[in-house]
Amino acid sequence: MTSVRQLQFKVKGMSCGSCVKRVEKALSAVPGVISANVNLATEQVMVEASASVNAGQLAEAAEKGGYQLEAMGGVSQAEDSGETPFYRQDWFPVAGAAVLTIPLVLPMIGLLFGKHWMLPPFWQWLLATPVQFYFGARFYRAGWLALKAGTGNMDLLIAIGTSAAYGLSIYLWFTFTGHHGGPELYFETSAAVLTLVLLGKYLEHRAKEKTTDALRALESLRPTEARILRDEKWITVAATSVVDGQRVKVLPGERIPVDGEVISGQSNVDEALISGESIPLHKSTGDKVIGGSVNLDGVLQLQAAGVGTESTLSKIIRMVEQAQGAKAPVQALVDKVAAVFVPVVLVVALFTLLGWGVIGGAWVAGILNAVAVLVIACPCALGLATPAAIMAGTGTAARLGILVKDAAALEQANQVDLVVFDKTGTLTMGQPVLTQLTALNGTEHKLLELACSLQQHSEHPLGKAVVAAAEQQQILPRVTDDFQVVAGHGVKGALDDQQLLMGSSHWMRELGLELPLERIETKGASVAWLARQNSSETELIGLFCFRDAVKPEAEHTIRQLQQQGIRVAMLTGDSQASAELVAAELGLDSYQAEVLPGDKADFIARYQQQGYRVAMVGDGINDAPALAQADLGMAMSTGTEVAISAADMTLMRGETQLVVAALRLSRLTYRKIKQNLFWAFIFNTLGIPLAALGYLNPIIAGAAMAFSSLLVVSNALLLQRWGNKE
Repeated sequence: MTSVRQLQFKVKGMSCGSCVKRVEKALSAVPGVISANVNLATEQVMVEASASVNAGQLAEAAEKGGYQLEAMGGVSQAEDSGETPFYRQDWFPVAGAAVLTIPLVLPMIGLLFGKHWMLPPFWQWLLATPVQFYFGARFYRAGWLALKAGTGNMDLLIAIGTSAAYGLSIYLWFTFTGHHGGPELYFETSAAVLTLVLLGKYLEHRAKEKTTDALRALESLRPTEARILRDEKWITVAATSVVDGQRVKVLPGERIPVDGEVISGQSNVDEALISGESIPLHKSTGDKVIGGSVNLDGVLQLQAAGVGTESTLSKIIRMVEQAQGAKAPVQALVDKVAAVFVPVVLVVALFTLLGWGVIGGAWVAGILNAVAVLVIACPCALGLATPAAIMAGTGTAARLGILVKDAAALEQANQVDLVVFDKTGTLTMGQPVLTQLTALNGTEHKLLELACSLQQHSEHPLGKAVVAAAEQQQILPRVTDDFQVVAGHGVKGALDDQQLLMGSSHWMRELGLELPLERIETKGASVAWLARQNSSETELIGLFCFRDAVKPEAEHTIRQLQQQGIRVAMLTGDSQASAELVAAELGLDSYQAEVLPGDKADFIARYQQQGYRVAMVGDGINDAPALAQADLGMAMSTGTEVAISAADMTLMRGETQLVVAALRLSRLTYRKIKQNLFWAFIFNTLGIPLAALGYLNPIIAGAAMAFSSLLVVSNALLLQRWGNKE
């Protein structure tokens, strides 16, 4: 089987939405490349390819298309050669172009007040030329690379448009034969358009940087140093050099350098920037801590367990990066439009020129109107509309403790109309307590000893409740052999000469046992039975009843979902009585009890066949198939790695309220995408005809183009102010 890997690069030379499809097409043509996804907002590409593909091949393919690749964290060729992209030089190109352009534009303003401040042609040319060929040189370079590759982009449109205005001015200057006044030149048009485009791209870049604030905040949490025990001495080393199993000390006020388990001390720990949990959590011996969180008031000693790329913080950062770099399904249509946009605009500009020149005989007006068409039609806003909103939305989600696997998950969440919850650990606390112990053969003390001996290795909440009850009565477990988990049924193991089996009513019936259900005293309890097998028979020896308290916020969560028109259901392996009690307490629309793990996925499929868009919320291994089957899988991070890896979203806290927040934020994000696409299309739909008909001055067109890009990014940034408040 051929191994597949993912490679991520910065892309140099992209200027608008039309570049996206061309970069993807160039890279996808490399043998061994499975897919290439470009994000214009981050200027990055994620390439999925076989192991035989190397970075050099991809860089060569991109270069032939007129673009350059830079390995993430590396140094670009431009930077090696001392050439820094204009928007990385801060304000200088914008300020330099503006200083030279203002004297050209002021006379136009003066005319409004009857003032004649027009400069002589020579001075106009002297001011406009550096703007055109020094500050505007990047447009010529990028446009030439696009032409060589047989493509077009925003830079080409700007270069052609401003060159036409500049060249027209030169022509009119040298052919002027009048005796009074001077020729009507358009140097201010070319200079002003270039200055406005430079300003727009600069502001756009600064705004785009804000969409990655959440990611930079997470990156800043990476500790640089750690205090470890070596040769009986505490020494300070680089946090990246800590290995699993090492002993780490964290003093009050310090950031915890690695994931680990507390082996000594106790303290309050602030995990707000990682999990979104605003209240500090008390940690003591045996508790897990997350690297990057802050130790507030005590000295902790940890055993490192999760370092480097396997740490929780690294996984979170990787997940956020992937989500922000991913492409939403709606973007596919936008990319198709952008791919043909530049050629269509060039044709429209040509017809504008010919229409005014040939039909109307107004060649000068034709050139200026064609310039306005080229400038107003830049597809930057179109290319930024979706990725800017996705980046802002996923960044805000991460801040709230919601990790989104990819952009497609946001689109699925936007369409959800049925949320299905697992019960134990999701709607309930996940910490059941043994409330009834009934011996059917022998004493209760002996029954609890047998059950504790069998369950001492179990990770199931009911098993832990049995062990906890035994510890309270100071009952010590005995050694059992051949311990096994029987998926969806219970556990079994050998003790002395007998086989012990403990599990659900369904399993006991399968074993052919008659169940004395009348002995159950706890209403709505989760029920487990203990049986023993020998060579001749299977005998039922005990009844156990458990109650698991509903989470305090669960009822409010259900009510909020229902108010949004979303139905709420529950799937659980617990008894009918237990499920009925929880469903009545929370006001659920429907529920299914005594559901086996494999059947959970089947129930999700049935809901989907009924036309529902289903979100599944769970936290256990047995929820993984259902999480994968659902249109949207949402896993509590308090659950298992299997469940989390099968889910589309991970909720960093075991709070059901995060489900509401995730669905609301998804809808808001998609509302922003629709708003951005509307504005991007409306600018071009109205702007191009107005420019072609002569109602749009090229300078106004340049300002409108710059404003459109800034508008969609700024609109997306409003998502960062959202805080899930009713």
